[in-house]
Amino acid sequence: MVMVLAAAVLWGTTGTSRALGAPIAAPLAVGAVRIVIGGAILFALAAARGQLWRRWPALPAVASAAAVAAYQLAFFEGVARAGVAVGTILAIGSAPVFTGLLGWLALGERPSSRWLVATVIAVIGVGLLAEPGVRGFGPLAAALPLAAGLSYATYATATKRLLADGDNVAVAAIAFAGGAVLLLPALVFADLSWLREARGLAAALWLGVGTTAVAYLIFTRALARLPVSWGATLSLAEPLTATVLATFVLGESLAGRSSSSRSPSSPAALRMSARSFAIPRPSSRHRRTHRTR
Repeated sequence: MVMVLAAAVLWGTTGTSRALGAPIAAPLAVGAVRIVIGGAILFALAAARGQLWRRWPALPAVASAAAVAAYQLAFFEGVARAGVAVGTILAIGSAPVFTGLLGWLALGERPSSRWLVATVIAVIGVGLLAEPGVRGFGPLAAALPLAAGLSYATYATATKRLLADGDNVAVAAIAFAGGAVLLLPALVFADLSWLREARGLAAALWLGVGTTAVAYLIFTRALARLPVSWGATLSLAEPLTATVLATFVLGESLAGRSSSSRSPSSPAALRMSARSFAIPRPSSRHRRTHRTR
């Protein structure tokens, strides 16, 4: 559970990193560069460990790579239109619902009552955070983050299936190296002049190494032990992180901070949601341990 929360905090820095390091860069270019860097690192690690070269189930492998690519397109354009805080809230706030449904349909993981309670608490919380900031932008600004939420759910569900056949490093490499290949054509036509600036290069490296390679290594390791729906709900620490950074670093306004102190998305409510997961422990079929060799 702690690993999911740590990954979510890292993800929560993506929008602010892009806004500070590459404010004039096209969202698609930033997303593509992020995945190419992160995918290359993950591929190199998996190849060096000898865990990559095996027969993988085709549909989950393709779905995970396609979802990674689609998420970059939808998320970075979505936060550019809706704002870092609101865009992240809509994207990740919708992900637990999509993931619960996909996990049930594709993996047979029937959502528990504890997951439902925790998800309702958390989603209401992110909704209260988003509500003051959702006025004044068009349907596309809302649709893109929601598409990112669905892409994330697809990625998480496909990854959970792949973890039955391999370790977390190899599974992360399949998704992100595959996503990088799909996004390479976008780099051919993209303006990458922002990478010549120190802050642009620093942002690209942080997005590729910190928010992709490191974050998804620990997330996939945790996902091997948790139902996919639980992982998605715990990931709601991401919009909380994004909201704090957007408010205090970027100066974005979300209706009085006093309202956020009442929101179930406050740290106290996240702890309450986490306790909903902690009892009982996942059943033995969800505690399969994949050794990292």
